[in-house]
Amino acid sequence: MTPEIVDRVDQPYVAVQKLVTTDTIPEIADRFGEVFGWLAERGIAPVDTPFFRYNVIDMEANHLDMEAGVPVDAVVSGEGDIIAGVLPGGRYVTVTHTGHPSELVGVTARLLEWAHERKLSWDMVDMPSGERWGCRLELLLTDPNEQPDMSLWETRLQFRLAH
Repeated sequence: MTPEIVDRVDQPYVAVQKLVTTDTIPEIADRFGEVFGWLAERGIAPVDTPFFRYNVIDMEANHLDMEAGVPVDAVVSGEGDIIAGVLPGGRYVTVTHTGHPSELVGVTARLLEWAHERKLSWDMVDMPSGERWGCRLELLLTDPNEQPDMSLWETRLQFRLAH
């Protein structure tokens, strides 16, 4: 694992959002089809890989406020369950993992420890409802339709640093 710090520019996107637990993440993961369908109906092409965004993480209560999103080239208006937003630009710590998604808990822990050892500060605030992240992403680099073997999936973690 070799994390690095990268700069990202603001990135418009559309997504669905849901409060899930670690056991019910498939409830949001299974909704990517809705997002891609909504884009297709409007003739809007995705411009990058789909992602999960973790807005609030409360591991003690096992609550995750998550989005399943797709980057687009310009800001659009959401509709119904589809929300629109902008992933904020800035400095991000990133690492790419190849392996089963269940391994991401350990990869994430190592990434957080790597940043802690370097005294880096996250764009994150501890709140009673959990950790509220400015931008914490899992970029899904592998299309499950093209690669059904989950042990070969590539996922890039990108967590925004504080200013």
